[in-house]
Amino acid sequence: MPKNNLSRFIVYAVLIYFAVYYLLPLYVMLTTSVKSMDEIRGGNLLSFPMHITFAAWSKAWSSACTGVECTGLAPFFWNSVRLVVPAVLISTSMGAINGYILSKWRFPGSELVFAMLMYGLYIPFQVLLLPMAMTEGWMGIASSTTGLVFVHVVCGIASTTLFFRNFYVGIPDELINAARLDGAGFWRIFWRIVLPMSIPILMVTLIWQFTQIWNDFLFGLVFSAGGSQPITVGLNNLANTSTTVKEYNVDMAAAIIAALPTIFVYVAAGKYFVRGLSAGAVKG
Repeated sequence: MPKNNLSRFIVYAVLIYFAVYYLLPLYVMLTTSVKSMDEIRGGNLLSFPMHITFAAWSKAWSSACTGVECTGLAPFFWNSVRLVVPAVLISTSMGAINGYILSKWRFPGSELVFAMLMYGLYIPFQVLLLPMAMTEGWMGIASSTTGLVFVHVVCGIASTTLFFRNFYVGIPDELINAARLDGAGFWRIFWRIVLPMSIPILMVTLIWQFTQIWNDFLFGLVFSAGGSQPITVGLNNLANTSTTVKEYNVDMAAAIIAALPTIFVYVAAGKYFVRGLSAGAVKG
């Protein structure tokens, strides 16, 4: 075998090995979720289901116990939808405007403001729990979806600002200056020139924020209660609710349901995420 072909074979073999290694848990989850409990008890963990059934999926969605209530993950799923949509849109919009100002409309002290925002990236979320809880109590939005949206917007502004600011630095200042000479103002330049050029970094930020907020457990656990709890909290409650029989197929189906939105986003828009990063999302 020629040397180049051997090297290529080794590279592909290693890549296939790691792909199988990382996809194996997903395979186990999928196959277990469509097996009956009798088949799970009597079969092999890696065996393909003999009789496919979606009863576990139905129960995980609509009737599994998540504490004292047995309403499944459906209410938690829609709570997450009501949380994610405004939180992602608001934090992304504010990051775009902040990045635009800090890169193209600099003012005395703008570098200090940017440095302070970046400092927010390194503050552990656990440190924010008490002051954020006090702030929400003072604002009257504690233990509500509105309060969760507020928390995620505040904690997401630093990263969204960083993404957009670093992208906008690559836009020539001459373009902005020419628009200003033609009489365009702050908002007209943003809407007509800057924003249409921001599609790559916009996709990166939307995907990033969606993933971070949908998968968050800490804030959902601390700042929500009752009817406002997101799906990550619901999944934890379902998995830890004591029953006479541990239904592994229901647990696996519930875990996949919780992960489906982020899987869909990356499958549908993953290529835009990579393009956005290569277009300047991480350059300084």
